[in-house]
Amino acid sequence: MTNQSLKQLSDQHILPTYGRYPIAFTKGQNCRLWDADGKEYIDFMSGIGVTSVGHANPLWVKAIADQAQNLAHVSNLFYTEPGAKLAKRLCALTNEMKGVFFSNSGAEANEGIIKTARKYSRDKYGEGRATILTLDGSFHGRTITTLAATGQDRFHNHFHPFTEGFRHVAPGDTAALEAQGNDVCALFIEPIQGEGGVMPLDAEYVQAAAEICRKRDWLLLIDEVQTGIGRTGKWFGYQHFNIQPDGLSFAKGIAGGLPLGGFMVADKLLSTLGPGDHATTYGANPICCAAALAVLDVLEPLLPQISQNGEYIQEKVKAMNLPVVAEVRGRGMMIGIKIKDHPPATINAKLLEAGLAALTAGTDILRLLPPLVIERKDIDAGLEIMRNILSQDF
Repeated sequence: MTNQSLKQLSDQHILPTYGRYPIAFTKGQNCRLWDADGKEYIDFMSGIGVTSVGHANPLWVKAIADQAQNLAHVSNLFYTEPGAKLAKRLCALTNEMKGVFFSNSGAEANEGIIKTARKYSRDKYGEGRATILTLDGSFHGRTITTLAATGQDRFHNHFHPFTEGFRHVAPGDTAALEAQGNDVCALFIEPIQGEGGVMPLDAEYVQAAAEICRKRDWLLLIDEVQTGIGRTGKWFGYQHFNIQPDGLSFAKGIAGGLPLGGFMVADKLLSTLGPGDHATTYGANPICCAAALAVLDVLEPLLPQISQNGEYIQEKVKAMNLPVVAEVRGRGMMIGIKIKDHPPATINAKLLEAGLAALTAGTDILRLLPPLVIERKDIDAGLEIMRNILSQDF
């Protein structure tokens, strides 16, 4: 089938909830993609930060195939080896987290950690202390509850009534945190606001916020759905800040393209959820967990390279000295390029035409989330395409 025929088939039968580009990808290899018409692209998006070890990574493929031959699913009424091993491995990647709940997506992971925070506070303090603070510009998911948690007004439409119990405060404003009342149970933040425009939080602010949480017994929760699993050059984005959170959520890059997410908790929250308090049919799916173990094996020796390649990309874009580029920011392989005077979506469409698959964020950001295994030759080839497009007279 061609791009056009696949587009027509999809448009006939799939709900129109996405503004899709008229391209149907049919094959991927490492950091390259091919569409149904045979055109080749350099991948600077990794499926919105998901295909962290690239496409068709041989270790990842083998782990999936081996597990599929043995056991695909039995539910969480029983124990399985891949889930148990992955939970132990994830806890070992931090000094703080001691227990894991596996879900299927980032939004589900955030729902779970929100439930955990509210139950912890209710168990300890009773009613009237359930408000969760999030930041202006944040994004936490597409469910009714995680949309309410999201600190962007454009997401607070159409689906009323939204879940109550969230307030949004400005990032960087410690006075706004200090001014909160006694109804707060947690602060929930992203180390870098991804969908909000690739906005890294200031380290001094995060450390001050962590101290406020400690003094007031608010839970400090970190949304690592996009920043986790090596994306920023450390296993988790919070590890850049020298803080000790009470819980974090993860998803996207953990299983390299298969649906897996979850949340982790520190000692304080280990006994908060008991049997029947939270559940999911597919969580800790053996095939997904086997894929995740392979992802961790591939990425473990690459963390320094991820940081170096991210710095390399930022410096190369800055050195282009392009009038259309107002700012370059981010950390590791999570990079935002602020565009002046032109819609990033228009530029992104031109990049696709030229053979580079990238992303946008917010209203003025071109977003780069390359596979974490990308090599310099592919980085250079992609940046040359970008330089050519951004140099054009729009």
